[in-house]
Amino acid sequence: MATIRLCLLLACMAVVSACSDAVGGLRPNIIVIMADDLGYGDIGVYGASLISTPHLDRMSTEGIRLDSFYASANVCTPSRGGLLTGRYPVRLGLTADVARPSNDIGLAREEVTIADALQATGYRTALIGKWHLGSQPQHAPLHYGFDTFYGLLHSNDMHPLQLYQGSQVIEDPVNQSTLTERYTDQAVAFIENNRSNPFFLYLAHTFPHTPLHTAAPFEGQSAAGLYGDTVETLDWSTGRILDTLQSLGLDDNTLVIFTSDNGPWFEGSASHLRDRKGASWEGGMRVPFIARWPGTIPAAQVSNEPAMNIDLFPTLVAMAGGEMPDDRPIDGKDILPMLTRGAPSPHEALYLFQNDRIAGVRSGQWKLVVESSYRNVITSFDNSQSYYGPSGLLFDLHLDPGETYSFARENPDVVTRLRGYLEQAQRDLDTTVPETMWFRP
Repeated sequence: MATIRLCLLLACMAVVSACSDAVGGLRPNIIVIMADDLGYGDIGVYGASLISTPHLDRMSTEGIRLDSFYASANVCTPSRGGLLTGRYPVRLGLTADVARPSNDIGLAREEVTIADALQATGYRTALIGKWHLGSQPQHAPLHYGFDTFYGLLHSNDMHPLQLYQGSQVIEDPVNQSTLTERYTDQAVAFIENNRSNPFFLYLAHTFPHTPLHTAAPFEGQSAAGLYGDTVETLDWSTGRILDTLQSLGLDDNTLVIFTSDNGPWFEGSASHLRDRKGASWEGGMRVPFIARWPGTIPAAQVSNEPAMNIDLFPTLVAMAGGEMPDDRPIDGKDILPMLTRGAPSPHEALYLFQNDRIAGVRSGQWKLVVESSYRNVITSFDNSQSYYGPSGLLFDLHLDPGETYSFARENPDVVTRLRGYLEQAQRDLDTTVPETMWFRP
């Protein structure tokens, strides 16, 4: 299997010189920090008032904040698959459920991840934190381009919950109260050990997924209860990463990205957005995104251009001087121009899913919603009787980001254009576009 996987990777990936990159000069180090179930409104620069996040706020001040950035799914496993492969999760077969110790759901071995692509160009690669792309041995993260793994195979509410270093279990059961601190120690050590080599660090935190835990130094510090304490611990962790880069002289050659895998679950704030985790409304899929790269990304930038976590694959591979796989569709686009010079979104349309069905399409300021679920119950209305008709609800997200009022009647040309995108995606992605309007009453 390892030989087959290596052949597939080499067949679809052209390796270019290890001394140059798309930006010029030394190839940048790359750190992607992923929170688990962090809400759009849980960070200071996104409006949090009860949670203090000075280090993430500093990242935004020194870099760029994207206000219309989406996860590629509204739950953990498919969203993480989309981020790592640049492909809509429906292409990966990751739609109906998440990976659990009790099932064999996982990322197919023939998929090429960011870690694969960067490893092939000489990067050192590490996953620290939560994997959640397969709990069975054949889906272990070391099979997907990571030189180093320290963390959990799945969410912290699943059992057995074991802490791994490489392929070995080193703690069972896991002491969750110190996980964020230990992840951070491991991340700092990886950075220090690879200060002279280009590296890719994927720091995928366990929290604020429930059950919530934090250590004594952070206990009771937040005005938002235990949930806020866990978020402030993540902020501390980010600050320590930034301080390490500065102390090692790596600041100007390191891109740091912070985001979340989907919206908030039982606690947390989606801010002014509608609904939360598990929904295809904005609150379930629009997530924070902050990027910092001193000297390359101008400071104090804010963009409302739409982008998605599938865009990280092509963006980071291009930065590393690699080439995209040419034997499979890659849905993401290179968004480095968005980050560095305020360019518009490279997407004509982005697709938002409810499991394996396209639920909506985002294009520019507009979002067309054609399906939604409420607590896993879907309600349908006959076209001839439904006020909403077969076209769906059309929201102007610049004017109404809370998806409160439809402007489908006033903008039939926009509805037609977005329905066209939707129907083309149904053919391209081999999925379903509903013929009737489904909505949450």
